[in-house]
Amino acid sequence: MTGAGDELRSVEAARDAILVAVPGPTSEEIVPIDRALGRVLSRPVVAAVTLPPWDNSAMDGYAVRAADVAGASEGQPIRLEVSGEVPAGGAADRAVERGSAIRIATGAPIPDGADAVVPVEQTTPPDAAGTPGSRGRDAAGPLPAAILVHAAGAAGAHIRRRGSDLSDGEEILTSGSAMTPAAVALAAGAGLATVHVRTPPRVAVLATGNEVRAAGEELGPAGIPDANGPGLRALVETTGGTTIDLGIAPDDQADVVGRLRSALAQGADAIIVAGGVSVGPYDVVKLAFESIGKIELWRVAVQPGKPFAFGTALRADGGTALLFGLPGNPVSSFVTFELFVRPAIRALAGRRDLLRPVDRAVLLDEVRTAHGRRAFLRVTAERDSDGAPVRDTQGRVQVHLSRGPAGQGSHVLSALATADGLAVVPEEVETSLAGAATPLWWLDPA
Repeated sequence: MTGAGDELRSVEAARDAILVAVPGPTSEEIVPIDRALGRVLSRPVVAAVTLPPWDNSAMDGYAVRAADVAGASEGQPIRLEVSGEVPAGGAADRAVERGSAIRIATGAPIPDGADAVVPVEQTTPPDAAGTPGSRGRDAAGPLPAAILVHAAGAAGAHIRRRGSDLSDGEEILTSGSAMTPAAVALAAGAGLATVHVRTPPRVAVLATGNEVRAAGEELGPAGIPDANGPGLRALVETTGGTTIDLGIAPDDQADVVGRLRSALAQGADAIIVAGGVSVGPYDVVKLAFESIGKIELWRVAVQPGKPFAFGTALRADGGTALLFGLPGNPVSSFVTFELFVRPAIRALAGRRDLLRPVDRAVLLDEVRTAHGRRAFLRVTAERDSDGAPVRDTQGRVQVHLSRGPAGQGSHVLSALATADGLAVVPEEVETSLAGAATPLWWLDPA
């Protein structure tokens, strides 16, 4: 190898070295709002309109002068003449005069002269003889000639003021944030038809191993189904990247190198190879990386996932591709993706928040881990009858080890599939007693 020593790197040292090597965010493009979901903003979003654009009603009811209804009560309602109405999407053709009211729909502009809205539930229409009609929510019937108001309304009551949500020219979404459904709604509501976003990072995924077979293929006497390829492609997609499927390579350096060069030719921003990064006679990935680029680090002090390689390679267009060599065991591959690949893809995508937020938990099982390596244990949270995580009096989530038939082994996919998160055991701890406090990384829910 060149450019990388054999020392075990800490999680932080390895991650820092990877993030320093990220060449910068991907290029920018403009997309319509309805195609922006999940994309990362490359520029701040600035409101193009003021919301609300005018004072409007927060209720179905009547626009009134607050002074006219100041003394209204259930026992002594005040009568107002109804001079017109304002439907949603319409505008009043007259002002509210003293002693009068205008029926108004939710969201309709407040007529001139009015400074309050009385909800329809606080009114009754009298009949021709002045007798109050039935109380109830009905603002859709024929326009009454008058109403009795049964409650006082202060000035400003049930009125949404112009600009109370946002103002024209105001920055409403920051560069580097993801377009969630709420962000899409906000940008559209602010009058934006398009937004500037980063192109999704292009990430090539290659599974390796003479024994690895594609899904549905006959296994024969020594084959195993490929879990890493589909699993890693799914992780890339949920992280915000798009995938290039490099298939499955045998433990042959020339074959692996050919596939890596294909990924570079296709403009990959990152290449992930699962398997072949340990020290066995068929582990050819490190040599393949050196054939197309250079290795920056190898081996990290984590459990599972110590065999891990990272490097860089130049593309023909002058860009840099990040190279990730992950362990062949699928759980180790998953954990090292979480620790090192996910933050790098998010950095490529222009995200500001690269790491998962850390919660606090209590691990209810005793566990033994390897000294000198930080352990990331697959755990399941206890939940109440509503499905919410159970927390103790200190707000810590109660978690158990996720267990498949073979416990927490790095090959046990069943324990990974049922896990809610990863509990972290420090390097210096070999035996974590039941009830020990632990940091918790929540994983993405289904």
